[in-house]
Amino acid sequence: MQPLLQNLAEMTTHRDHLRLEVSVLSTILALGSNLRVRSLELFTFADEIRVRARCWSENGHVACTPHEALQDPNSHDLEDLPELARCIREHEASAQQSRRGRHVLWLPVWLGDHVTTCLEVTRSHPLTQHQREVITGVFMVYQNYQSLLDYSERDALTGLLNRKTFDEQFARYTELNGTTEEHGQWLAVLDIDHFKLVNDRYGHLYGDEVLILLANRLRAQFRSQDRIFRFGGEEFVVLLRSISLENARAALERLRAAVQAHEFPQIGHITISIGFAAATSDTPVEIIGCADQALYYAKEHGRNQVRYYDDLVRSGELRGRVAHGDVELF
Repeated sequence: MQPLLQNLAEMTTHRDHLRLEVSVLSTILALGSNLRVRSLELFTFADEIRVRARCWSENGHVACTPHEALQDPNSHDLEDLPELARCIREHEASAQQSRRGRHVLWLPVWLGDHVTTCLEVTRSHPLTQHQREVITGVFMVYQNYQSLLDYSERDALTGLLNRKTFDEQFARYTELNGTTEEHGQWLAVLDIDHFKLVNDRYGHLYGDEVLILLANRLRAQFRSQDRIFRFGGEEFVVLLRSISLENARAALERLRAAVQAHEFPQIGHITISIGFAAATSDTPVEIIGCADQALYYAKEHGRNQVRYYDDLVRSGELRGRVAHGDVELF
């Protein structure tokens, strides 16, 4: 019991989802012989739910894939695991499969009504009642701690990722990926036009409702692999991943048009301005600075438009990349 308690204590020291996954897999792996454990990631691609192993046990240790979800050659359709697929459709706590001397227990991590992670425990013989109870207990600690981590990373009003998680997320999703016009990562900064007038005229409760509805529109517009942040006030940042410049521009333009067409309760119609830049190997501050310059160019030239930083530099309308400290950010 003492090693288990020590493992649980160590597990809850982590402030990073991936390190927490490695820790819980190591904890379960230590519970008995002939156990294989994996952490599965669920993601959406082309309207299909896919699954892949993000971390797994290997020779008594835990290894993690170097691949991004969309580039992982070992991902497959969730329906290839029918018991798990049914469990998730029916919002169940667990699923099992026993077939040809292979006994599998799946424990999906529910965050609200969504599942993006699932623990998989495999054994050549069925788990004993005691083993199942201990594994389920460890899993509940893990799930609860995952929920706490997720809550700490979210903006309280909109439920989007918050400003303090941006640097970590940015580094994770850009360090292994280059950016070209055909395939890359793009960072967009968007701002509600004349939002102060909304608050002044209708009050902050209606202003908050606009922010919540806009956050919902952002979630609906972008893909599961993209990352959306509320930086504060009426300012939002979107990190578009593994997409061409043409498609990134089109997605941002669809968002702008959809917001313009939407009638907000009591307020009526609002517009947004968007600036975006390539998420290259520069620092987050430099890239946000470039997108921010494009945003302010849009605001100073009529608002309700999407502007790409490199286009403005090539046309001579902006001077070029800013150095650290040259632009005041937010």
